[in-house]
Amino acid sequence: MTHARCISNRLALALLSLAPTMHNADAAQSPAADGAATPRQLVSQFIVKVKPPATPQSTDAVHAEHDAGTALAQRVVERVLHENAEKLQTRRRRGVDLVSDTRPMSGAAHVVMLGAPMTDDTANVIADRLRAQPEVEYAEPDYQLHRQSAPTDPLYAKQWAYRDGTGAARFEKAWDLTTGSNDVVIAVADTGYRPHPDLAAHLLPGYDFITHPFNANDGDGRDADASDPGDWVTAEESQQCDGTDLWTSNSSWHGTHVAGTIGAVANNEIGGAGGLWHTRILPVRVLGKCGGPASDVIDGMRWAVGLPVPGVPDNPHPARIVNVSLGTSQPCSRAMQAAIDDVLARGASVVAAAGNGGFEVGEPASCRGAIAVAAVDADGSKPAFSNSGTRIDVGAPGVGIWSTANTGLTVPGEDTYLGKNGTSMAAPHVSAALALMLAVEPTLSPQALREKLVASARPYPRLSNCVNTAADTPCGAGMLDAAAAVEAARSIRR
Repeated sequence: MTHARCISNRLALALLSLAPTMHNADAAQSPAADGAATPRQLVSQFIVKVKPPATPQSTDAVHAEHDAGTALAQRVVERVLHENAEKLQTRRRRGVDLVSDTRPMSGAAHVVMLGAPMTDDTANVIADRLRAQPEVEYAEPDYQLHRQSAPTDPLYAKQWAYRDGTGAARFEKAWDLTTGSNDVVIAVADTGYRPHPDLAAHLLPGYDFITHPFNANDGDGRDADASDPGDWVTAEESQQCDGTDLWTSNSSWHGTHVAGTIGAVANNEIGGAGGLWHTRILPVRVLGKCGGPASDVIDGMRWAVGLPVPGVPDNPHPARIVNVSLGTSQPCSRAMQAAIDDVLARGASVVAAAGNGGFEVGEPASCRGAIAVAAVDADGSKPAFSNSGTRIDVGAPGVGIWSTANTGLTVPGEDTYLGKNGTSMAAPHVSAALALMLAVEPTLSPQALREKLVASARPYPRLSNCVNTAADTPCGAGMLDAAAAVEAARSIRR
């Protein structure tokens, strides 16, 4: 199977963190992080779900229908592209097919890869035309997820977020009640992991869901190796991503940093600690060079909770929590909403970073059922980079967050610790708090966890910009209070 280059429309998304404080002089600045215009977007594939047969079928018939669905999805896209080629300037280039390939994905949908990319505006028009076809249940551009990096200076050199300060999350008091449970698996859908000595003991075997070898940067596509080879982007590679050099950057080691905030090993006399002293972390690699398409993230999320994904072995360690430190300016798509609905139906929670553009919340944090997390600083105020709005559930520490990292600017170097800012750093604090709640009351449903998390949040301080604003609840119900959340979970058995 051949796959188109990963140059599809970016969900302005991705690793919703700001660059490490130790590399501020060298890190590239992201326009999305500092409020500048998002670079032009290109789309190279669509997510299409065709309507199923009206009557139940045998197992053999289901397999045949599955293959037929793949072919049908491709034919429908080819037909619509051909019908609109001249008007939408998508006429087939000499020697280039309208559609290069089609593959099945989770949720009975298909990824249809184009022979050549098109603009965001054109892709949205094509998606509208596809939705109007009688065979199609839904269709949408497969937006590219992308990390958002920008230089920043260190604000705090220690892990202030776990203590009892104004904007801190009060993990120390929660640890008096529980330090977590190895029975609670947390999936980190991100850039993969490094076998950091302060993290490796808590890692489970994960999976690499990056389809395109260019994105994967490890010589192949999907495989059982979820380690992070680096996601640096040269100026030339950035041109392959979206036709600009605005995303040129060093490797982020973002997934390793997020995982360390959740579960860096405590009391081992090295480095720092995570929010959980006892846990198992499932690395699900969905982002690499120039990010990765939403279809890979969606497949990774479903697999993380034990749902089947075509061509991928079943996950023997289903997660109760899926952390997606990703975000976009795009609204929640039907494909992403369907994936989150499926995750919730499996009894797992989705914790999503609100985003770093300083705007309204986008996908996946804006999707129904996801727990959307904004960032707050040590004073309990929202930093300028954090998205806000009525969709936010809670705020959590996201400034000066020190965690596991790597010194490599491109390929892996030495294990180290770095301070980062971003809603990507806020979300794993909430994921860790949910795991503490499940450690004392494992029967809690995703809905019950969310309700107790929100109800136990501390009010923002009087001088916080989350209070002194004309907007309604721009930063959610309040600040994460891990101790109060655990107490709320314990109260069920009293």
